[in-house]
Amino acid sequence: MTEPDYSGLPDDLAQLVDQHWQRFQEAGHTLPDALLADLPKVWAGSDFVAEHFIRDGELGPWLLEHSLDQRLDAMSLVTQVQQAVAACVGEDELKQVLRRLRQRHMTRIIWRDLAGQGDYHSTVADLSLLADTLISCALEQLYDWARARQGTPTGPDGQPVKLVVFAMGKLGARELNLSSDIDLIFAYEHEGELEGERRALSFHQFFQRLGQQLIKALDQTTADGFVFRVDMRLRPWGKSGALAVGFDAMESYYETQGREWERYALIKMRPVAGDLQAGARLVERLNPFVYRRYIDYGAFQSLREMKSLIEREVNRKGMQADVKLGAGGIREVEFIVQAFQLIRGGQLPALRQPNLIQVLPLLLEQGLLPEDVVEELRDAYVFLRDVEHRLQAVADRQTQRLPDDEAGWERLTFAMGFSSRRVFERGLRRHRERVRFHFSQVIADPEQESDERQSDQDLVDVWQGRLEPEAAIATLANMGIQEAEQVHDLIHELRESRAVENMQRIGRDRLDRLMPLLLEGLGYQGHGAVTAARLVAFIEAVLRRSAYIALLVENPGALTQLVKLSGASPWIAERLARHPVLLDELLDVGTLYSPPARTELDDELRQQLLRVAEDDLEQQMEVLRNFKQAHLLRVAASEVTQVLPLMKVSDYLTWLAESILNQVVMLAWEPLVERHGKPSRDSGQPCDPDFVVVGYGKLGGIELGHNSDLDLVFLHDAAPGGNTDGDKPVSNEQFYARLGQRIVHILSTRTMSGQLYEVDMRLRPSGKSGLLVSSMASFEKYQTQDAWTWEHQALVRARVVAGCNRARQAFDAIRHQVLCQPRDPRGLRDDVLAMRERMVTHLGSGKEGRFHLKQDPGGIVDIEFMVQYGVLRWASSHGELTRFTDNVRLLETLAALELMPAQDAGLLREAYLAYRSAAHRASLRKEKSIVDDAEFRDLREGVRAIWKQWFDLEE
Repeated sequence: MTEPDYSGLPDDLAQLVDQHWQRFQEAGHTLPDALLADLPKVWAGSDFVAEHFIRDGELGPWLLEHSLDQRLDAMSLVTQVQQAVAACVGEDELKQVLRRLRQRHMTRIIWRDLAGQGDYHSTVADLSLLADTLISCALEQLYDWARARQGTPTGPDGQPVKLVVFAMGKLGARELNLSSDIDLIFAYEHEGELEGERRALSFHQFFQRLGQQLIKALDQTTADGFVFRVDMRLRPWGKSGALAVGFDAMESYYETQGREWERYALIKMRPVAGDLQAGARLVERLNPFVYRRYIDYGAFQSLREMKSLIEREVNRKGMQADVKLGAGGIREVEFIVQAFQLIRGGQLPALRQPNLIQVLPLLLEQGLLPEDVVEELRDAYVFLRDVEHRLQAVADRQTQRLPDDEAGWERLTFAMGFSSRRVFERGLRRHRERVRFHFSQVIADPEQESDERQSDQDLVDVWQGRLEPEAAIATLANMGIQEAEQVHDLIHELRESRAVENMQRIGRDRLDRLMPLLLEGLGYQGHGAVTAARLVAFIEAVLRRSAYIALLVENPGALTQLVKLSGASPWIAERLARHPVLLDELLDVGTLYSPPARTELDDELRQQLLRVAEDDLEQQMEVLRNFKQAHLLRVAASEVTQVLPLMKVSDYLTWLAESILNQVVMLAWEPLVERHGKPSRDSGQPCDPDFVVVGYGKLGGIELGHNSDLDLVFLHDAAPGGNTDGDKPVSNEQFYARLGQRIVHILSTRTMSGQLYEVDMRLRPSGKSGLLVSSMASFEKYQTQDAWTWEHQALVRARVVAGCNRARQAFDAIRHQVLCQPRDPRGLRDDVLAMRERMVTHLGSGKEGRFHLKQDPGGIVDIEFMVQYGVLRWASSHGELTRFTDNVRLLETLAALELMPAQDAGLLREAYLAYRSAAHRASLRKEKSIVDDAEFRDLREGVRAIWKQWFDLEE
């Protein structure tokens, strides 16, 4: 037999390997030549592997038979283990078979890792697959034996009830290391009893015993060693809890008694054996406990507390050299990733997966961490896990501690592929320093980063009520807070309120940290009682959801924006109190005051909806509402801070509505098509969805405001009298009626996040008595034969805002044709004036000295009516008047065609924008669009003068 070549080994390691080799030969074993090249570096790194070669003479041929150059094949492994386990005649033989399989496969995995035929990813994947398979096959055999002895537990559906084994920790994440405990939880879906000869056996007792047998089969140390050390302490109630728990009891435990650290543990929960489908159902049931629906910045404080406990333990036991628990170690990378999973997982289901390496790129994709940080954390994590594996490969011992002798360092340095200990330690230190830095950036307490100042303590004393009222008021005034006495009264009432007194401890602690910071923000920005009252209202709204309070504590920049925007607009303050999830938008000032372009809006909404199951309409509606609220906040913030002018605000609000409407149409269309098929056409190619949403009024005129409703008309262009082409056909008319109803439902239904839009359908043909969805043909007939003048006025501002292009073109052609009809100028003038008079009578302010910006004479509607009159009067000879739907560009067109003096068009444009801007500001102040008559007197008189000239009215 050829001798191994030790020339590539350091002298001490060559001597160690030679000693193993001599013992191997003395045992009378031989080794296939194909293994000799890698043997020195593998045995140099692992006494465990060398010892198993010495004990098991068949190990070498077995390794060659199981192709060392490939990862484990799941199907082959399952077949191998099942066949071996099925041949067992009792638990003792089962234990022996499991242990021998484990030792051989562990040897193979370590060999591949140390020989460079595997990497970190393949090593943890193979280890996790091996563990899954051994647990599953052992449980299956033990379950069959238990059923034979005691009968089969049966659920309400008559199907067998099985134990579900959940892996937690590294195994749950498919990141098992070479010598790790496996953290398990046992559960079963249904309760019941088995009828025995002597007495009934409850399902709980049955599965409790089965779980005990499984633990013995895996954990008990015999002459053949053990399979895996089993740790059950993560189960509900810990050591004192039942070994196996029913699903209902488990869910109840986490709902009522679940602790914060258990949320972190459950991130990695994965069913690995037994009834995997039932296990998946339980994981889904527990998701609301793990992943909160709102953004949960309280996770940071919990992580700090957990990390602090670990650091105290590390220092107490002198474990700084531990690559898992020490500074910059594996645990800190895990904490960073888990923090984002818990904070954002409720809103981003993609983050709800246990594997750290798979989650890291998602944090980059979602903009939660920059690319360089993700790369450094990934590289450091893989490096540290490789170090961990090299340490554990030596003796199959669970350790993450760096060596404390030179021989150990020499072995680790060689196994890691470094030329010297100094070079290796430098690389190790660089990775740990990067991890420590990023950990401190993500998890660090913002309050500890600032210098302690006397003013900080003074504000703490003010909030806690430790100062006499006069001293507290003086402190607030000295901090720059206006109306300090009223502010003091507000916070005193808040502190003494029953809602605050009844807060849970963790919530009260968070509030006590926030209030001094909030008072400091009030003073820094020079606000007073009005802003303080709005902020107190916000605090009261989120007292029961203190994660939002934690968000503000953790993000001083977001708190600054909250104070700023609450002072600027009661509308914004009320939105934030009603939808505190919007605080997320305050985290990034760059995006808060930079609303995206139209295409970016479409893409963002599409991406958010892709994360929701296609059949989950309720969640889709929540996504739509949260999306709208977030972007309403952005544009309002941009407007009150004068980042965006009025025209851009209206454009943005209109784009937002169009993006939402286009997605709503498809959300309504696709399920109906799946059920009934597509509506038929007489000729031409079908166009999904052969349907358009026409926007009228402010939506059609690209002039939406913050609280605008949507004036909509639905039209389809399918064949009259035709049917859909699916398995359950319905008439085209019935299909589109259902489509319209579904769209209105999605838009107008109130959910936890409010209503998407108020929808007004009264402008459809024949108004309230007309069909919800009309055909293009009937719409054209109505507009040309039956419509009133005021309906043609409305058509001036109508345009397609959602639907297919071909149907859009059909509508545009009809609109152009109708608007270009020749009209009698006097009859048109009389109709317009009569309608305007009725509106003034019913909708004007009717108050002396007050001016309704929209409805009173000289206001917005006067300008709109003049424009509409001009289009209807002259479009027959100037077709370009039908090109635009917004008043500003229509005024410019009328002036360009010399149908209106340029000076008049300029004044009307100036007045129109001034009125609308004032109305927008009033809306954000939650005030009506009624101002003092003197405020716009010159513009109003100018509009009325043009009105009289325009309609040739006598004084």
